[in-house]
Amino acid sequence: MKKHLFTTGLAICIAATPLFAQPKREFRAAWIATVANIDWPTRPGLSTEQQQQEMINLLDAYKALNMNAIVFQIRPTADAFYQSDLEPWSHFLTGKQGLAPEPFYDPLAFVVEEAHKRCIDVHVWLNPYRTLNSDKIEILNPDHLFFKKPHLFVKYGNQYYFNPALDETRQFVNKVVADIVTRYDIDAIHFDDYFYPYKVKNEEFPDSAAFAENPRGFSPDQKDDWRRNNVNLVIAELQNTIKSIKPWVEFGISPFGVWRNAKDDPRGSATTAGTTNYDQLYADILKWLEEGSIDYVVPQLYWEIGKKVADYAVLIDWWNNYNYGKNLYIGLYASNLGNKKAAPAWCEGNELVRQLELNKNYKNVQGAVYFSGKALLENKLGLNDSLKESFYKYPALVPVNSNIKGEAAAQPQKLKLTKTKTAAELRWNKIEAEGGKTIMYYVVYAFEGKGIGSIEDAKNIVAITADNRLDITDFMKDKKGKYTFTVTAVNKYKHESVASKPLTKRF
Repeated sequence: MKKHLFTTGLAICIAATPLFAQPKREFRAAWIATVANIDWPTRPGLSTEQQQQEMINLLDAYKALNMNAIVFQIRPTADAFYQSDLEPWSHFLTGKQGLAPEPFYDPLAFVVEEAHKRCIDVHVWLNPYRTLNSDKIEILNPDHLFFKKPHLFVKYGNQYYFNPALDETRQFVNKVVADIVTRYDIDAIHFDDYFYPYKVKNEEFPDSAAFAENPRGFSPDQKDDWRRNNVNLVIAELQNTIKSIKPWVEFGISPFGVWRNAKDDPRGSATTAGTTNYDQLYADILKWLEEGSIDYVVPQLYWEIGKKVADYAVLIDWWNNYNYGKNLYIGLYASNLGNKKAAPAWCEGNELVRQLELNKNYKNVQGAVYFSGKALLENKLGLNDSLKESFYKYPALVPVNSNIKGEAAAQPQKLKLTKTKTAAELRWNKIEAEGGKTIMYYVVYAFEGKGIGSIEDAKNIVAITADNRLDITDFMKDKKGKYTFTVTAVNKYKHESVASKPLTKRF
């Protein structure tokens, strides 16, 4: 996740008046960055108990904001924040690469369990090529693949990378992803903007020998196209790998915010960015979206509205028009709020609130992801207050993915209420199902009076719960008269069932 300091003109918004005050389906997520201990753990070598408590604090904070997903970085530098036979434990976790947590636990398994308890989806974030974010080879464990197969790696600038040109690199990345998807109950695989690395001044990426040896039909003057093809191949392969194991697991990319500038391509945005996905990072995001090689996209729009070379207002309009029917969420730079070294907009009012308001005008924008996760612990310039009181006032379900067919969820049965003078609890039969039909959580709705109102209106959601029961004592303590309840089920495909038979009770 790279932060960029970098046009003009107001985007033409096609406004759509929402039927309800808040969408019932919306992606609300935070990136939890582990590289360099940006978000978690706060430093290497914390005890297991300390690591777990820090993660619980993050998850509880997100749940309190009615957020419904995290993007958790588990492979920052060809290492692992989970038990792996393919790569060593990350030194960002324990302070020494290859050293397991003590007492032992599996951080990814822990995060999946704790997040799903809170009805928070887990998108696991991997960096496909980066091996070291420095030139300190001594950090690497002696059993690292870097020493077993040195031909797979190259040094560029002061960092080391897998060579994206090699078939063996693609095979290994697919093997890593297949292992994760097979063994963990994750909801998505997620890559960010790091494909070919950001350019190092006056230095050519060292892949000339690989190009000469295996050009795959590209002529000597088509090296850039060949590099893009290297990335295209691994993206398409990964989509097939993921779906062959668990067809409900999504594959998403969070690219740099500019695909191409208009001066270089008629489809490009009205920007003058010095770096673009297509030309410098060799990541052809539009191809992947158009062909369905990825299921969702989260462009990192880390600039303010009105930025001269990369205007947020211009780019939100552009991505809205070029998502090719795939789920579109926007990456927002929460950490920059209040930064006095940034443009004045980041200290005047709340730039993210302005951006969230602008996002409402675009029908293809279905949510936001915040970088970085710890910024949401700080209520920067009142952002958390705005989320709780306005944008995320009510719970929301994550959107159904338009690129995945999916299957219907089963209807909950036998809803009943147990009530005493001091307590009230709803219960219903637990739904047993397998695969993508497995129920992730239940949605409980309440309506004043006799009869069901709209279950599409988020304000009618009492709670989203992973259990087949819900204590409604606090909810009902100030309620009088008749109330009608109903429950739906949501499966791993994110499909919501038809509502249960309603239950009406007087309070």
